[in-house]
Amino acid sequence: MNAIDWFFRDRKTGAITIGQWPNAPLLIFIGCALVGWLDGPGGRIGPYLRILGAAALAWWAVDEVVRGVNPWRRCLGAGVLAFLAWKLARAAL
Repeated sequence: MNAIDWFFRDRKTGAITIGQWPNAPLLIFIGCALVGWLDGPGGRIGPYLRILGAAALAWWAVDEVVRGVNPWRRCLGAGVLAFLAWKLARAAL
């Protein structure tokens, strides 16, 4: 087994897994992004949608870090968590 095979192979099914159908938290994030886009930049619900969307994305990322099917999915979750932490730190300044 080479490194690329190890990195992308699902440990349960043995299939190569790079992406999967969105689960509930990712669907919530996508829904918030779409409604926020429809609401427009000056929309009244935009800030609430951004908070809900970020929380859903964090939920998804933690789930991937903890239960990801391969190292790629776990790294993807960790990368999204790092990005969200950076955005939160940047907003706090």
